[in-house]
This record gives sequence, C-alpha cells and structure tokens, in this order.
Amino acid sequence: MTERPLTDGLRVEVLETSSLGDRSYLATDGRRAVVVDPQRDIDRIIAAAGRLGVQIALVLETHVHNDYVSGGLELARLTGAEYGIAAADDAPFEHLPLRDGDLLEVTDRLRVRVVATPGHTFHHLSYALEDAGEAIGVFTGGSLLYGTTGRTDLLGTEHSEVLARHQYQSARKLADLLPAGARIWPTHGFGSFCSATQASGDSSTIGEQRSVNPALSLAEHDFVETTLSGLDAYPAYYAHMGIRNITGPEPVDLRAPAEATPAELAERLGRGEWVVDLRSRKAYVDSHLAGTISLGLDGPMATWLGWMIEWGSPITLVGESSEQIADAQRELVRIGIDRPAAAATGQPAELAADESQLVSTMTATFTDLAAALDGEPGARPNADVVLDVRTNNEWRASHVDGAVHIPLYELADRIDEVPAGSVWVHCGSGYRAAAAASLLESAGRTVVAVDDAFGAAQSSGVALTAGA
Repeated sequence: MTERPLTDGLRVEVLETSSLGDRSYLATDGRRAVVVDPQRDIDRIIAAAGRLGVQIALVLETHVHNDYVSGGLELARLTGAEYGIAAADDAPFEHLPLRDGDLLEVTDRLRVRVVATPGHTFHHLSYALEDAGEAIGVFTGGSLLYGTTGRTDLLGTEHSEVLARHQYQSARKLADLLPAGARIWPTHGFGSFCSATQASGDSSTIGEQRSVNPALSLAEHDFVETTLSGLDAYPAYYAHMGIRNITGPEPVDLRAPAEATPAELAERLGRGEWVVDLRSRKAYVDSHLAGTISLGLDGPMATWLGWMIEWGSPITLVGESSEQIADAQRELVRIGIDRPAAAATGQPAELAADESQLVSTMTATFTDLAAALDGEPGARPNADVVLDVRTNNEWRASHVDGAVHIPLYELADRIDEVPAGSVWVHCGSGYRAAAAASLLESAGRTVVAVDDAFGAAQSSGVALTAGA
C-alpha cells in the first residue's frame, strides 16, 4: 500500500502486515528515508527503499513490541542506519537513545520530533513527521489509533489502570501538539490484538480523531473504565516477544525446511505433533490427513497457531506448493517461530502413507444448524452440542442459546470439557470453526463445522442470547 505524496517530494510508504493487523512505514523526501516499526522480514522494506531509490538513514521503534519480533535492529545493521529506541528501555545493543522532545534531522526538510506517549507501554514514543519545520503527521505506534487506542494490559494487569490513564493523557498531548490536519499513522489497529477495541477506518487525522476517539471525547474516568472493561484475552505468544525484542532479535532464516516423507508425516502425527494444513478450509474439509490442524494461509494462521501451541513445540507445515510453505515461514518468523521441524507439499492423497489417513469434515450453515436444533432430520448428525469458539467479548455480545463456550485458543487443553455427543462448532466466519473441528476430530469426536458468518445466525432461525 502506497500513500500519495504528502507534500512536494515528501511521501510515506505503508507496508501492511495484514495477518497480524499491523503496519510499518517508510517516510522519505526522495533522497533519504526513515523507517518506523519494521516487521522482522525486512526484505520488503529494503525492496521498497530500492524501488524509490532512497537510502534508509534512520530506523525507529515506537515501543518494545509484544505482538511481533522486530526487524529494526537487523535493518539498521544491514543499511548502516541509526537505530532509535526509547532511552528508558536501556537496550543492551548499540542504539540511539531517544527522549521526549528530541529532534532528529534526517535531511534539511525531513525531520522527526520525538514525543513521549506512555500508555501502551511505559516508555512508548510517537514520532511527529516534519517537513521544513511543519508537523504534517505522526507515527503513533500503539498510542492514538483510528477510533481507539492501544491496549494497556500487556505489561501485566497490575499496570492496566495506570497505563490507561497515561494513554488518555498521551492521546490528548498529541491532539494539543499537532495541527488538526496532521495525518495519523498507527502501527496497530488493523486487526491486531494490541488494540484496546476494534479500530475503525483506514486513515485519519488529528482533527477527525478529536470527535470520534474515546481518548479525546470522554472524560478520563469514563475512558479508563471503558478501556479496562473492554479488554479481552490476547495471544499467548506475546509473552515471548518483548524479551526477544529488547535483547536483540537474530536475523531471519527463511531457508526451506527439511522435506517430510509420507512415512515421516505419519510418524509425527502419531506422536501428536502439530502438523498444520495451510490450504483453505474449503480444501481441508474436502480431504485431509487425519490429525492435521486446519490453519489456512487465507486467515491469521500465525496468530492462532502461536496462541494455541505449547511454545517451542515442533511444527510441520503441509501445503499445496513450496510457495505456501515459504509464505507460512514468513508469517511464523514474524512471531519468533524460526524453523519448522519439517514441511511437505502436495495433495492429501499424495502425502498419505496409507489410504486410511484420508478423511473429510462435515460442514453446515446456520440455516442447517437451526433445522438441526429444531429436530428436523437431515444428512448430518444431531446437534447434541453447539460449541462456540469465539473470543470472550464476542460471546458476551451475543451467542447461540444453549451453546457451550470455549475460545479456540483454549480448546486444545479443554477438549475434555466438551459435552458428549455430536458437536456443531462455529465461530464468526468459519476459519476458527475449521481449526476447532480439526482439533475435535483428532480427539475422536464427531463434528460438524459451521462454515458461515455469525451475523447470519439470527436471520437463519437460530435463537441468540446476549450476556455472559
């Protein structure tokens, strides 16, 4: 994604990482460039700089990231750029220690002013982009997002309230410091679990946020109360990201993993290892190897895999092509899963050591579920159990009357809690339902995956309940 030039010769290049809900940025005057919050696979950023014909002179981090491993240190090493992070984070590697008010002059017209904006973390910084001394935008990291702010509980729930108060003050500091027309370029808020609530919109300005952002429209007490009450669980792998970033991540290794034969796949499945099927859920339900887990590349595969596995467990990737394997590796290194144990490519029939390994998964719509709940006979098993694997906030907003709730990220450890009988499992769209169905099938359960949007449940005749 490329943004139009902001002024004559000054532009900001946006590098999306949609699978994690984040953005990185490259700002340039056509000669030199500043990179903010780079993801670990820095080849994308180097390619963008090469396409624009600019030299990366400065790499900046808004904070020590919790949702991905940063590529900032390696990018600075490879390009010779200065690497700026908060002085208070006291990183052990060579860096430019930054403090509130520092002015970084990249060229005579491209300048960055450091603004302390604690809240998402204690030492969080934002960076006001100046063109010839005029602030034209601000890189806000996990501070001021589109219609929301970054969550405040990632450093421990004991810090949530004080950080929420900091977040409120930081948002207002930015609004007071910058002109109404200044653009906002957040790192989080595009599906990232680092957002306090779901962000809205694809671009915004300080002026627009003054009327729609709770941090700028609510009283402090109300903002803090609303923020804390809306916080939901976040991915378990976050616990490993901060320490990796502050100690200095290693360079990325994207060499192809060892190739697994059908016999080796069968052995890994027999040991109960994580063997991840990267194909779409449509392809998965039609045919797959028994025991594999459906986490297609058409969804946030890395987020859910990193959330569900025991950290450090061996992971084997199964895809239709070497390109799928490479794409999955790129996704996984972003969250610190560096080397898959093995990989295999091909169709399930080609990867099966024995035909008995080939299985399929029954699917349904919410219309089918409504009929099953009404006792209408059909080709599928009875809906003895309706299992909802969405998040806690989704469940509280509305859920199927009488359903059992176990979030996907807890299901592997709580399958024994699923009541006896045939299980109809659903989520918000079908992606998580397919993953849950694969876990249930591996545990020997009879399962139907509802591959449908939850928004269609009520109009399909399914009775819904709101509240816990």
